Amino acid sequence: MNALAIKKGSSRKSAYNLRPTFSDVEERHTLSVIVDNEAGVLARVIGLFSGRGYNIESLTVAETDHLGHLSRITIVTTGTPQVIEQIKAQLSRIVPVHGVHDLTVEGPAVERELALVKVAGTGEKRVEAMRLADVFRAKVVDTTLESFVFELTGDVKKIDAFVDLMRPLGLEEVARTGVAAMARGA
Repeated sequence: MNALAIKKGSSRKSAYNLRPTFSDVEERHTLSVIVDNEAGVLARVIGLFSGRGYNIESLTVAETDHLGHLSRITIVTTGTPQVIEQIKAQLSRIVPVHGVHDLTVEGPAVERELALVKVAGTGEKRVEAMRLADVFRAKVVDTTLESFVFELTGDVKKIDAFVDLMRPLGLEEVARTGVAAMARGA
């Protein structure tokens, strides 16, 4: 190998950098997309993902400005840095989109998810489920003699950990909202 470390197939006389600068490492990104609150906008945004084969891990949509008729779509997706940049560029070109923010790279952000977790059990398993709920600061929002429904808010890892601990205690059902996220600071 020579001092320039030129790869086979390239030339010292070439004016182009033929070395690939792509990263093949998949990263998880949280995108916040501000859109007009009108019919069909969500379908257009989601169509961009499905049409190109991109996966959506979490999707949350809600109106954020009633007077301005604006909504926030929070999308959690994974991909290589090149794919994420392509997604952001293509989202920005959709007409009703007012802004695309990658909360993962733009600085500190707050991410939270809400989950309702139903656990059935009696005796010692019921007592243990209550102890764990107390540790995770989960609220009991419904109870019967055979089951509890817990409400839990936190980051994705916290909710995953709670659900995993409830499995052996009689986990029956889980409903999750998806990630809601916002940048910290002004």
